[in-house]
Amino acid sequence: MQTLYVELGDRRYPIFIGSQLKPQQLLEPYIPAKQLMIVTNTTVGELYLDDYVTAIQQLGKTVATCILPDGEKYKNIEHLNLIFDALLEAGFNRDCTVLALGGGVIGDMAGFASACFQRGVYFIQVPTTLLSQVDSSVGGKTGINHPLGKNMIGAFQQPQVVLADMSQLATLPDRELSAGLAEVIKYALLGDIEFLAWLEAHMDGLVGRDATLLAEAVYRSCAHKAAIVARDEKEQGERALLNLGHTFGHAIESYLGYGVWLHGEAVATGMVMAADLSHRMGWISAEDLARTKNIIHRANLPVACPEIPLDDFLAYMAHDKKVLDGQLRLVLLKQLGRAIITRDFDTKQMKQAILANQNERDRDYS
Repeated sequence: MQTLYVELGDRRYPIFIGSQLKPQQLLEPYIPAKQLMIVTNTTVGELYLDDYVTAIQQLGKTVATCILPDGEKYKNIEHLNLIFDALLEAGFNRDCTVLALGGGVIGDMAGFASACFQRGVYFIQVPTTLLSQVDSSVGGKTGINHPLGKNMIGAFQQPQVVLADMSQLATLPDRELSAGLAEVIKYALLGDIEFLAWLEAHMDGLVGRDATLLAEAVYRSCAHKAAIVARDEKEQGERALLNLGHTFGHAIESYLGYGVWLHGEAVATGMVMAADLSHRMGWISAEDLARTKNIIHRANLPVACPEIPLDDFLAYMAHDKKVLDGQLRLVLLKQLGRAIITRDFDTKQMKQAILANQNERDRDYS
């Protein structure tokens, strides 16, 4: 097992990364009171819920469960209320702990519920997908979607601990694994050219679920995010770099309907658009753009989005959280391994990048 920490002063917390982790032993120091609510979904619950209920009960805790339907389309206020219902019906108080057992949707919803219930209770993340292990479980962003924009309603709620068990990835569908690799690739593109070279050397093994390689990818990704979050917890500056590809990607998700494309699939295509615009602005070369497309393609991710009317695409981008004073900010690449946040881009070139991406469907990048 490897351990790293998100350094937030007296709110410092560990991320445990390994296989066949023992939740009873690792979580005990982070459950201060007797009441614990496990929030999961129908898919993950069938696989792992009983084990976690037993482990927590053996610590002498009172355990209740809330099982939500599985899917991004349920990440809304209606289903958030089901968590509040479960907490209230169980008679839980402000000393309780909410444990998220699942992927990014469960982590975001359970975390948001823990931030709101009785104005804030303890929170634990047990991410069971690659995407949630390398991204959404770390850093405290929680929330729900709105029909006009993704993750537009939420709160910062840091967990007490994150437990990332590689053995749980064995049950992950191939498409979900690839979606997680999109966020891994993101860290390399935005801030670590050596990590990009490592991914290029080992992508076949990652796609093939080599446990050692996956653990290394998770550790390096979490280390990148933990360092940035420690410097900019509330996304006042540098943390926005972690949204590389997301402004374009969120527009795809919102237009198609949440869950039609997985978040990682939309982000992958969004990163291609961001790289294309960076190339049009003269910041990265044609070879760099091709390199970006190739590593995304090798992870079995889409490099081109479905046909979306340009006006609709731009309208959804305008609802992005990085819009400030009416101006859209984008995360673009000054070079591979160095991203910046900027308002200084040509809107015409941005439109060209979006349209060019849609026209590249069905091309072979192998």
